[in-house]
Amino acid sequence: MNLFVHSPQCKPRCHLQRLNAGKAFNWLATDADPQFTLTKARLLPGWQMLEVAIDHDQPSASVQLFFNRGKGYEEETSVYLPLKSGRITKRLFWMPFGVKTLRLDPLESEGHFTIRHLRFVWLTPWFAHDRLAQRLANMHYKWRNVPKRQVIKALKEQAVSSGRPWREIALETYEATFERFSVQRSYGDWIAGQVKPSEAELADTLDKLTFKPLVSVLVPVYNPTLEHLKSCLDSVLSQAYPHWQLCIADDASTDPAVAALLADYVEQDRRVHVVTRESNGHICAASNSALALAEGEYIALLDHDDCLANEALLEMVAALNQNPQARLLYSDEDKLDEREQRIDPHFKPDWNPDLLLAQNYISHLGMYETALVREVGGFRQGFEGSQDYDLVLRVTAHLTPEQIVHVPKVLYHWRAAKGSTAMSSGQKDYTSQAGLDAVAEHVATCHPGARVEHGAFANTYRVRWPVPNSAPLVSLLVPTRDRVEILKPCVDAILSRTDYRNFELLILDNQSTCSETLAYMEKVASQDSRVRVLRWEQPFNYSAINNFGAQQAKGAIIGLVNNDIEPINSDWLTEMVSQASRPEIGCVGAKLYYPNDTVQHAGVILGIGGVAGHAHKYFTRHAIGYFTRLHLTHNLSAVTAACMLVRKSIFDEVGGLNEAHLAVAFNDVDFCLKVREAGYRNLWTPYAELYHHESISRGADDNTKKRARAAGEVAYMRETWAEMLDNDPAYNPNLTLVHEDFSLR
Repeated sequence: MNLFVHSPQCKPRCHLQRLNAGKAFNWLATDADPQFTLTKARLLPGWQMLEVAIDHDQPSASVQLFFNRGKGYEEETSVYLPLKSGRITKRLFWMPFGVKTLRLDPLESEGHFTIRHLRFVWLTPWFAHDRLAQRLANMHYKWRNVPKRQVIKALKEQAVSSGRPWREIALETYEATFERFSVQRSYGDWIAGQVKPSEAELADTLDKLTFKPLVSVLVPVYNPTLEHLKSCLDSVLSQAYPHWQLCIADDASTDPAVAALLADYVEQDRRVHVVTRESNGHICAASNSALALAEGEYIALLDHDDCLANEALLEMVAALNQNPQARLLYSDEDKLDEREQRIDPHFKPDWNPDLLLAQNYISHLGMYETALVREVGGFRQGFEGSQDYDLVLRVTAHLTPEQIVHVPKVLYHWRAAKGSTAMSSGQKDYTSQAGLDAVAEHVATCHPGARVEHGAFANTYRVRWPVPNSAPLVSLLVPTRDRVEILKPCVDAILSRTDYRNFELLILDNQSTCSETLAYMEKVASQDSRVRVLRWEQPFNYSAINNFGAQQAKGAIIGLVNNDIEPINSDWLTEMVSQASRPEIGCVGAKLYYPNDTVQHAGVILGIGGVAGHAHKYFTRHAIGYFTRLHLTHNLSAVTAACMLVRKSIFDEVGGLNEAHLAVAFNDVDFCLKVREAGYRNLWTPYAELYHHESISRGADDNTKKRARAAGEVAYMRETWAEMLDNDPAYNPNLTLVHEDFSLR
């Protein structure tokens, strides 16, 4: 028996129901707070590693470990660990002295689950420190890519300077790398609530189609698990849309059973075609061999261990009938775990070109015009692992936005097998490099001057856009009234923490009477030539004040900046200027945090709360976000004017902010929508980070007059933009309009 490794037993404590052995899961959490008491646990004090694997029916889940030192279970010392279904997840923790019992909460919601793996490993301090430093270097915003030795040294220096124990600071910092999920609804429940069309309804849909193209489904095959291959092929044969051709390229599989199985399917259905390659050429060569068989007007891509929903091709062709100009269509997708349970749905936005440069969000199911794929040269060898990404980049370079259609339905099921990119994008490092090469070549061809580098996570990328040779003057507009304790940190921080030098800062004073505030404004304007103070002697109207400031601005780029903003990274303005200078880009928004390092703004989602809400609000600063969205530059319908850049020409083109109807709220959303209607793409970047104290100088809508004004602004937005508010192309109709966390509707 190993003293240092042990697996405790779980004794149900409350809100748990054991299920029959024949069920898919062993346990049902009957409440949002299920609890086990851990028995036969060796309560060795010191550094330990918690290892957990839980199969569950949630889109995301977490466990929490509690300690009882004789006075009940302690919330403040508890250990939190977010999970993904089907994999072992680990985290360090410190077992306090004097622990008498342990409690494990396996979920934070109702749902089904099975505990596959649970154990504790006692660690030496050296090993624990090494693992802690490694995670901080990989995951923590402050320490990412910093050598481990330097991380430990810096934490110890921080401990000395603050007079706090080193371990306390280390654990606090380590804790910040674990995202806390808020599960509103399980994916299993969501699936159960979906009304599947009947065979009669599918037949009726098929009958009403005026355009019924042949769709060639391309499947490159190499030594797959036979059971998975059979499921894949059966999913094509069972399609409700009958006009398909299955084009299979066997890439010289060494398992003779593969050829035998494929021969059976050829015999079974004349629509199945197989070519056997003489030598193994890998995925690109095999895909091209399958493409050579294609006779259809469109092709659809399918991996040899994945599955199509039975209505997949019918839904895609139906969308094609509604959008006859489409040359590329893509759907939402999810994954199949080892128990054939559907997990991890990816509900995508409509065409989002900047997101595509950051990750291959289009992925599956993709259906392409065959002639176009052949025109661009099919699949290119040298891009194995990201060949689909390379293809979609080259294809979309030839298309207009109207020719790219998103079908917001889950029509494709990835096989999340061990070692696959569906299970974890980090499983195959070569895929990330191939993706970088694909994006870099695309950018070099379509956007000369820009350069590409790896993003914060595997298979994500950052495009660095150039600032024009003659760096444009930026006019930062900062409306304010009194409250020098708010204004001074904002102005001082901008002046001292901004590497981009060619800017002017216009303080738009709205009837300040505080002598200290007036003195500060006079002083800072006299000491720094970049600062001007302009008086606005009218009642507060955010739109009117900024329109006035824009009229006085000398810059080619306007920056709307609240007086409670503080930059974090010194290149924040450089990043925003580089984006705002792109001809196709309109409004550029930044990543804003509350003072407690939780997200205040990561873009605006239309429709949340009736009008609009902030994406990922209250997520921790380190959080990955929905499919790593918090770390990716991408297009959004709107961004907040708390920190927004836009070219002066565009500001004037759309008539500035709406001072007649939107004096206080939603003027930025309205402005962004006008910019979008004018033909520009709005964009949010995670690479401009600032603190935002959020309207602390204005106050709340806490009287009858203010509430009436707020209600009128909501009514105006609904009357003016109702269709857009209810159908945000940068979001997904399957996601919630109640919360700001991308949970299921």
